[in-house]
Amino acid sequence: MRRLLIVGTVMAIAPVGCAYHGISIARASTSFDSPESPLFLFGSGTLTPPNPVSKAITYNPDLAPIGAAMTARLIPSTDGSTRAELTVFGLLPNRGYAAHAHTQTCGVTADAAGRRFQNHLDPAATSRAPSSNPRYANPNNEIWLDVRTDDAGAGTSSTTVPFILTDRAPGSIVVHEATRTLTGPGHAGTAGARIACLTLAER
Repeated sequence: MRRLLIVGTVMAIAPVGCAYHGISIARASTSFDSPESPLFLFGSGTLTPPNPVSKAITYNPDLAPIGAAMTARLIPSTDGSTRAELTVFGLLPNRGYAAHAHTQTCGVTADAAGRRFQNHLDPAATSRAPSSNPRYANPNNEIWLDVRTDDAGAGTSSTTVPFILTDRAPGSIVVHEATRTLTGPGHAGTAGARIACLTLAER
């Protein structure tokens, strides 16, 4: 049975005494014929300093100020795709921010969110050498949500990827210090230090 944790004001459903470690990693499907129902993921929160219970964390208040807000949705479609959306408020004005889906939920340290989520896993990637092969590190195999803010520090980005999420899905959206995600060989998918994180959960 899949455990559920709903971000925000909705009640969490989980065995007593068990910590939430993100959505179980097994596989991603490209069809609604999967025995598992496609997942609708949601996250929303106001950035706080790192702590064990926050669902929205800043690791660099100079670039991602405490009190800024983030909301994300990953919505499956009947055509086998997923639409991802990210909205931010209160970040620095008129600035780009690279952002990606990552495999684990947010934590006290920036690396707690794990690697970037990939539909087809890069077999050469390791925890010390993240995927940078454009064959795997690209916006069709990963979920990239690079966003640019306006004069008020608000911005929205969206993307549609050609797969749905079932029993393997990202646990967070991580915002990086770079203004955009790199795409060249050896650098694909990279975007500098992690400055903020938003935990996702099934809705």
